[in-house]
Amino acid sequence: MQRKIAPFVFLQLASLTSVISGSMVFIAIPWLALELTGSAGTAGFVVAMTAIPALLMAPLIGSVIDRFGRRFVAIWAELFTALTVLLIPIIEGIWGLAVASLIAVGVFRAVFAPGGSTARKSLVPDAAAPANMTLDRANSIHEGLFATGFAIGPALATLLIASIGSANTFYVVALFGVLSSVFASMIRVHEQHEENDETEKEPFFKYALQGFKVLAQNPGVMVMMAAVMTLAIIYLPTEMVVLPAYYNLLGDPEGLGLAISVGAGASIIGALGFEQIHKRLSFANILRIGILGIGLAMIPMSFLPSQFWMVFFFGVLGLAWGPLLPLAKYRDPAKDPGQ
Repeated sequence: MQRKIAPFVFLQLASLTSVISGSMVFIAIPWLALELTGSAGTAGFVVAMTAIPALLMAPLIGSVIDRFGRRFVAIWAELFTALTVLLIPIIEGIWGLAVASLIAVGVFRAVFAPGGSTARKSLVPDAAAPANMTLDRANSIHEGLFATGFAIGPALATLLIASIGSANTFYVVALFGVLSSVFASMIRVHEQHEENDETEKEPFFKYALQGFKVLAQNPGVMVMMAAVMTLAIIYLPTEMVVLPAYYNLLGDPEGLGLAISVGAGASIIGALGFEQIHKRLSFANILRIGILGIGLAMIPMSFLPSQFWMVFFFGVLGLAWGPLLPLAKYRDPAKDPGQ
């Protein structure tokens, strides 16, 4: 079979531009909330309210993708997400932005945003096959570029906040989202699906709830999801509330962007090294080491040390987190009998 690399390249470009867009939002929304209210508590409330829809949508997304197609969801979820964030500078320019309108836009965005990411990850095996690429390597590259986008996004967001303002930064956020949708539309692959079962003939809402049933029937998947959600509950408030409030008080958005970008850059190393790490360690040990490393990095960060040490511990956190990204996407019991 002739090797076709283009679908994999377009998939990675779609992922990279989307992650840049999404990671800019991680910085821009809490920073904007802090500017509007001056209250870290209010910023935390905004972050919590805009995160809830994504958590509720998580078990439903797989069913939505199965019903409408991976490429379709990757295109339209990203486009709707981009159009949604455009409302922030538009509202700011016409009426003036308030916390309530910021929450409303954030909630609306969170309904669509997870779909694009999940759809692209579902396309990795479909794009890797014509490229004659192993799934380990494809996942490592995909997650390495994810981490690259997460390194670029916060740095770019903080530079734009300092130069054109928080609300106007969302014009650039939307631009990267539209680019992701365009790149996704260029992906041409055969989407491999399992044979249809009777559940796909059920009404869509009932069919979409299959995701919750899968979690209940697979304790291993539930434990993995619980572990990732626990890390998210601990880390995301740190990145989206505590650190923006701290650096906002210092008047140093660039310092925040540097610290997060260094952490994301370190995670690139861990993600790209997953294939080699997997040859030496079982999946279980990679998970244990990663979670332990994240905890050891975040303890000294909680004391808000000087910028040098903040950047250093973000780097440690990134190295620990990096291998967990491809680990969460691929499991081969034949290669890892210890599981």
